[in-house]
Amino acid sequence: MRVHYEEKARPAMVEKFKYQSAMQVPRLRKIVLSMGVGDALQDQKLLDAAVTEMAQIAGQKPAIRRAKKSIANFKLREGVPIGCLVTLRGARMWEFYDRLINVAVPRIRDFRGLNPRGFDGRGNYNLGLTEQIIFPEIDYDKVGKVRGMNVTIVTSARNDDEGRELLRLMNLPFRTR
Repeated sequence: MRVHYEEKARPAMVEKFKYQSAMQVPRLRKIVLSMGVGDALQDQKLLDAAVTEMAQIAGQKPAIRRAKKSIANFKLREGVPIGCLVTLRGARMWEFYDRLINVAVPRIRDFRGLNPRGFDGRGNYNLGLTEQIIFPEIDYDKVGKVRGMNVTIVTSARNDDEGRELLRLMNLPFRTR
């Protein structure tokens, strides 16, 4: 994917947006995967299973996230582990992005494309996956519970138009109306 970016996407971005320098062209900075495990309040083993699955998907060990505030209605206390997160950069990021768009996303049930409105105003794209079993690394028989996860693709784009064009040129399958 990195070769594709440097040979095809970068020159197309320079041509479309008329950048003066090659350093102005937006690029992928990092990909952040996060998974909330609210059920971990009752059973700690569910969080351990989520951490294991995310490590298989990402190729590196995720960090366990803890609650920042106590919320009585959710029976949640400050400092209790409730999720996991992993940040991918460099070669692992490019390898994961390649697997995401070529293997995992086409395996989504009733897939018609990703929502093009998932941008945050600064050129970064967020998408929610409802099942972790779309990744081929996960053995369906060993999954205790199907969980979703959030994928955030952080770019160096200055606005949504640049970020959308970058990801479109990087073959992210956006939904067309």
